[in-house]
Amino acid sequence: MADMLTLDAFEQASEKVKEVTQKTELVESPYFSQATGNRVFFKPENMQRTGAYKVRGAYYKISTLSPEELSRGLITASAGNHAQGVAYAAARAGAKSVVVMPTTTPLIKVERTKGYGAEVVLYGDVYDESCDYALKLAEEHGYTFIHPFNDPVLATGQGTIAMEIVQELPLVDTILVPVGGGGLACGVSTFAKLYNPKIRVIGVEPAGAACLTASLEAGHVVKLPSCNTIADGTAVLEPGDKVFPYLQQNLDDVITVSDEELIVAFLDMVENHKMIVENSGLLTVAALKHLPAENKRVAAVLSGGNMDVITMSSVVQHGLIQRDRIFTVSVLLPDRPGMLVKVANAIAEQNGNVIKLEHNQFVSTNRNAAVELRVTIEAYGAAHKEQIVDALRAAGFDPQLSQTML
Repeated sequence: MADMLTLDAFEQASEKVKEVTQKTELVESPYFSQATGNRVFFKPENMQRTGAYKVRGAYYKISTLSPEELSRGLITASAGNHAQGVAYAAARAGAKSVVVMPTTTPLIKVERTKGYGAEVVLYGDVYDESCDYALKLAEEHGYTFIHPFNDPVLATGQGTIAMEIVQELPLVDTILVPVGGGGLACGVSTFAKLYNPKIRVIGVEPAGAACLTASLEAGHVVKLPSCNTIADGTAVLEPGDKVFPYLQQNLDDVITVSDEELIVAFLDMVENHKMIVENSGLLTVAALKHLPAENKRVAAVLSGGNMDVITMSSVVQHGLIQRDRIFTVSVLLPDRPGMLVKVANAIAEQNGNVIKLEHNQFVSTNRNAAVELRVTIEAYGAAHKEQIVDALRAAGFDPQLSQTML
């Protein structure tokens, strides 16, 4: 195992991927540093060519193929980012590429993959089903299969990220890396430990697809019965068996984060760094709050930024609701002139902004006794929300918080 991913191999891969990669220099984050008690740096692979780190491994892997392997055409399975990396690298090599993607893949990833010249086949609900179908097509047509993560050569290409981190931040204490199938974490953790065994490398995976956590606990690769997470790029049922031994040996820990934490992390990145980071790339951002406050130098890999606008809109809305920036109250009031104005004045006096009103006159058989007014309000946060609710009570109403639907 030790002979496959060596410092010489990483150096060779680093020189090769420079032919196609853009510089993604570390971004220090005063906001997250203050919030977490560590010195936080982001490795913004969301700004990488094709919108994700995957082009590194795909390009390096394809560069090692023989002319005969290239001539047969290339095929892969991917939820999106590896697909674009393979399509781009195949086009550079003058090879045909076919990509099998889950039917749940965001439209932007499908269209961009096609834009790089690949033939796209939509099949299966999750990556694992797409992968099985891609292997079947490879056998039928003789295509050369490029695995998205279960390949030490490809993982070596991904590990060039860690090389760049230590070149910029030689005294880095901790590297946080997202985990799906394990290719990125394999490359990053293996290089980091070869370079300096004192560097802590922590994998981060979604709680709804924690296949690596289950596998490490079992001591062997475990396949989950199902997965459910908004982090579509890491929605994998089992880690790769070829990279798993490296993960066992080189990862110091694995953190799992919930979808709710990813939603909040998206808002934090947009508001404080003006960056669009896809849900899988936000795993490391959410994990920052799980680390002890020790003033350590922490580098978090933002693995990708390919997110469709509809998903983005949904995440923003849910994030605002979670942060108490948008909330809904219901009040019962007599159906007579002036009552609606009284409610509006109580909210306005606290600088609350009404964004939706619903007036239900049929909540009671006696309209004169009570009608329901549902008000959706924009606030600055939890404290401001409580001020508005208290003001409604002071105005003689009994506001009840209710589910916010935008």
